Amino acid sequence: MKYIFDIVGVSSTWQFFNHQQQTINQPKRGGVEYLSSHRCTLDALLETVEPLPVKWGWNNDQVIDTVVQFWLNNAESIRYWKIRLIDAGNENILVARLAEITSLQAEFESLLGK
Repeated sequence: MKYIFDIVGVSSTWQFFNHQQQTINQPKRGGVEYLSSHRCTLDALLETVEPLPVKWGWNNDQVIDTVVQFWLNNAESIRYWKIRLIDAGNENILVARLAEITSLQAEFESLLGK
């Protein structure tokens, strides 16, 4: 399997929690997870990713490598999101997405009505 990881934005903690609660009872969308952290650090993001390989039956080493490679190859984007998170204040969190590529593609196609 191939995985993809990216930072998608900054959100209020309450809004993210509300979104997660709304989607918890919906049919599972395969291997797409939205994660949150109060810090924009590699360690913090790896902590949020830790339970997902068990939940979805993913390859733990590949998942971790995907997050680390994102971190190594996207320094400018990471700096941008660190600043946005600081500017947003303590009541906000960083939101990231980790997905198995075919599941993410299926989610996008469903949004487009295919």
